Amino acid sequence: MFGGAIVAIVTPFKDGKVDEEALRKLIEEQIAAGTDGIAPCGTTGESTTLSHAEHDRVIEITVEAVRKRVPVIAGTGSNSTAEALRLTRHAWEAGADGALLVCPYYNRPTQEGLYHHYRTIAEEVPISIIIYNIPGRTGVNLLPETLARLAKIKNIVGVKEASGSLKQMSDAIQLCGPDFDVLSGDDIFTLALLAIGGKGVISVISNVAPADMAGMVDAFAAGDLEKARALHYRMSPLIDALFIETNPIPVKAALAMMGKIDPELRLPLCRMAEKNEAILKKAMQQYGLIR
Repeated sequence: MFGGAIVAIVTPFKDGKVDEEALRKLIEEQIAAGTDGIAPCGTTGESTTLSHAEHDRVIEITVEAVRKRVPVIAGTGSNSTAEALRLTRHAWEAGADGALLVCPYYNRPTQEGLYHHYRTIAEEVPISIIIYNIPGRTGVNLLPETLARLAKIKNIVGVKEASGSLKQMSDAIQLCGPDFDVLSGDDIFTLALLAIGGKGVISVISNVAPADMAGMVDAFAAGDLEKARALHYRMSPLIDALFIETNPIPVKAALAMMGKIDPELRLPLCRMAEKNEAILKKAMQQYGLIR
């Protein structure tokens, strides 16, 4: 159902508010560059510091701007099942094509708790759901065996895997079957995941180099492994630079260098250290994105 190069799009801010004009422009540029889907209000979209009204509005803007040209997969996760349910219901009513729900963070539920969290939301809202497994941020790892149980629920259609384990991704593909979409949550794993049967990526680097990530995924699908590998190695140094500090600090700095957004973050995220900003700038220059 969902695949290809999907951008985990940033939420631009200006003077403390969501910069709606900049967001719309980013979306147009993404679609023009061949991006296969837009995922607002995820980690890269700073969802944890958006008010509920802002969160709802960002999803509404994205749906309006996309106009069904590509799927919109709205981030609607929370560590409260009731809150995640409200956010997911809003995304469905706003016209999003899917919902991306991060594993509940901080309260560290058991595997059984994770199962019931996702099952409850899936039963209440008929939207297609992608689970987002990122143990480094949540403190809990949704295991492939639990994922296989959830994959039996009709509208739980995939997982964004950011466990950092290719073995876990492989197990998820094997246990959940070919109709379940396993997507990379780490740009650097995308080509390897495609090689073992993954469907694509929800990408950070696509914010600044959308055509290359889309090109790599498309080249692999067309059987052009040489081109896919060349794009993988071309992007690798820039991916390293974009994760030199906590995401989305570097990618928002990169977009600001490109003149696309203001370099505004919300605390507790703050501006990059000068030495890291210099490393990012050099990587951007070498890539040809800035002068």
